[in-house]
Amino acid sequence: MTQKTCFVVMGFGKKTDYQSQRTLDLDKTYRSIIKRAVEAAGLTCIRADDVMHAGIIDKPMYELLLGADLVVADLSTSNANALYELGVRHALKPNTTIVIAESGFKFPFDLKSLLIRPYTHLGDGIDYEEVERMFVAVRDAAIALVGKGDVDSPVYTFLHELEPPGLRAKAQAAAAAVLETKDDHSAALLAEATAARDRGEFPKAKMFLETLLTRRPNDAFLIQQLALCTYKAKATPEQALAQLEEAREILKPLQPRATLDTETLGLWGAIHKRLWDARGQRPDLDEALWGYERGYYLRADYYNGINYAFLLNQRAAVSARADAIADFVIAQRVRRNVIDICQAIEQKIDPNVGGLKDDAGNLDVKATFWMLATLVEGYVGIGDEVRARGYADKAAALNPPGWMLDSLQDQLGKLRPMLVAQATLTNF
Repeated sequence: MTQKTCFVVMGFGKKTDYQSQRTLDLDKTYRSIIKRAVEAAGLTCIRADDVMHAGIIDKPMYELLLGADLVVADLSTSNANALYELGVRHALKPNTTIVIAESGFKFPFDLKSLLIRPYTHLGDGIDYEEVERMFVAVRDAAIALVGKGDVDSPVYTFLHELEPPGLRAKAQAAAAAVLETKDDHSAALLAEATAARDRGEFPKAKMFLETLLTRRPNDAFLIQQLALCTYKAKATPEQALAQLEEAREILKPLQPRATLDTETLGLWGAIHKRLWDARGQRPDLDEALWGYERGYYLRADYYNGINYAFLLNQRAAVSARADAIADFVIAQRVRRNVIDICQAIEQKIDPNVGGLKDDAGNLDVKATFWMLATLVEGYVGIGDEVRARGYADKAAALNPPGWMLDSLQDQLGKLRPMLVAQATLTNF
């Protein structure tokens, strides 16, 4: 008996929802909800990046949209490709299509007859209880729909006499052929890249990411990760400058000056911050400030915010007194706001987990560490060393990778002398 297939229509990686200005990790949705649910319903799950193909993706994509026994479409972030592919599926097949979307999604036009099953992201991740609720909903819908003749396509709902295309046998054979060439290496490569990055093995992570980008050359998440691992790779001072320039070029296709993606803006800021450290050119400092400031104000993003405050102090150190006072005061205000943002997140932490959750409901060490590290730097910045030490102890107790602790200490080592030197700025 031929294995039934499900084709998943959605974006990849971390994408910004421009309606809500939040960053959603769509790969977590795929791994934690869709793939698990589809496989639990007895189908083999295929996403576009799983398909090995010679040439363009269009032919196997259309074959799967016609021949797959089930299609799950996630419209989160109003992904244009997903919307188009859902339309193609609805035109080709009257049934066995499930549509889901993050709760902030608003359909760009009126289509009240379409059933969209909502779920909720909490920033980059999804709460464990929400993962389990949506897993059950998608699994049960998949079981109910496959082999059932109920019409769920709006096209066939309103055009009662329309006949679906007569290529079913051929399309299903094509879909089966695509399944035989399904590539399981993409997910493994991404897992290897992520693990190497988290261990601080940035050249190794870079190698995996470059391989992945040959398959998904326009994937914003992969481009962001490649830029990150490129500028963090260990090198001599001469090589470090070249790597920063390379990272900047890698990021340029994401249009940092036009984007609303706070991840891209944070990376743009980080690259220019390091360029400022490397060569001391004021345009690099100003560009870094622009990236972090825009990322912070777009989404009250604490990562961008704490770095924006730090660079305001750096600019104050090389500015005339009046400008220095302005930057110093704004930096303190930003830090206090960033502390409020982080503490609001901290109050929602499940005490049984002891930190932010990953998509399996376990402690997310990396995310929790950076939130605590932000509080450490925030309190150091406003002169409250007691609270800073308390959060530093919590961060260290997570036993994070050494490079993360080194990064925090490096930032604090630069911040404290600046604060001492600028302590008299507001004495009139």
